[in-house]
Amino acid sequence: MTARVQSVGVPRETKSGEHRVALTPDGVHELVGNGLRVLVERDAGADSSIRDADYVAAGAEVVATAADAWSAELVVKVKEPQAAEFAYLRPDLTVFTYLHLAAYPAVADALVASGTTAVAYETVEDAAGTLPLLAPMSEVAGRLAPQIGARFLERQQGGRGVLMGGAPGVRPARVVVIGAGSVGWNAAWIAQGMEAEVLLLDRNLERLRWVDQIHRGRIMTLASTRLAVERAVADADLVVTAVLVPGGRAPVVVTDAMLAGMRPGSVVVDVAIDQGGAVEGIRETSHADPVDRRHGVLCYAVGNIPAAVPHTSTYALTNATLPYVVALATLGVDGAVAADPGLAAGINVRGGEIVNPAVAAAIG
Repeated sequence: MTARVQSVGVPRETKSGEHRVALTPDGVHELVGNGLRVLVERDAGADSSIRDADYVAAGAEVVATAADAWSAELVVKVKEPQAAEFAYLRPDLTVFTYLHLAAYPAVADALVASGTTAVAYETVEDAAGTLPLLAPMSEVAGRLAPQIGARFLERQQGGRGVLMGGAPGVRPARVVVIGAGSVGWNAAWIAQGMEAEVLLLDRNLERLRWVDQIHRGRIMTLASTRLAVERAVADADLVVTAVLVPGGRAPVVVTDAMLAGMRPGSVVVDVAIDQGGAVEGIRETSHADPVDRRHGVLCYAVGNIPAAVPHTSTYALTNATLPYVVALATLGVDGAVAADPGLAAGINVRGGEIVNPAVAAAIG
């Protein structure tokens, strides 16, 4: 797609446990103000506490079926197309969503075979080379991770029965966060706010210095090496893995042997699971069945963690994606890339080929 589109589609998400929607009514109003038709599938926002009437008031057309929403020239989503949605893919379509193709090669195959242009939120870059559309969901996932860990540390959930903040005269939970990027820093921040004992590991010493200056020792920082991770994990009640290779598969930082060395009832929250996972041998779980117990350790590996708080997540996501949606819709892919070169990194599939080098390398 090289020219302005006439319509933007917002289908209801179909991935298991996915309750977010790709656009808020405010986002719809912005697109309509730019002369675009917006086709929102009926009840697409219901799980995010957004009514169809709110979309209609913003100028959207609420359509009866997913096929109606997918008939638009530009479709915006939250998660990668599911198998049941592959039939909607076609050469004259652009899809803008989180793709994480390194973890979902079957989706990559379907996009390539269909000729669809696929633009991934998670690989769009800004002028500084950071990932502006990954940031809001990273912040939400990071802030949720200690909350999730605290829940599964409770005895009735199968955990060790440890309170995050401890009690007077009783040591608090020991929380280890691996990776000091957006996810990791937010996870450490919330965990220390819950008065846990927090250790944050990263290879980037400048990042650790920044965290230390901000939190003045309330979050302990440690340079990340294999032995440092091994020692920290063995002593942890809760481990949060928050490592990222943009467009590629997450590196394994917690081995099976490290898991086996943890105390029974400890918890691991692998936020990197949508990039393949940072725990050796981990399998993706769902909100309906979120925990896989290995070596007595509760491994939480839900691939769409922010969907647990869809109202907050939907608004945070639209705040970040809307300028790009407007650009893609009003300028077309080529025009939008010309206006913002960082958007070029977001194009993962085009013309039947994987065009993002990191994604292509990860898929092989």
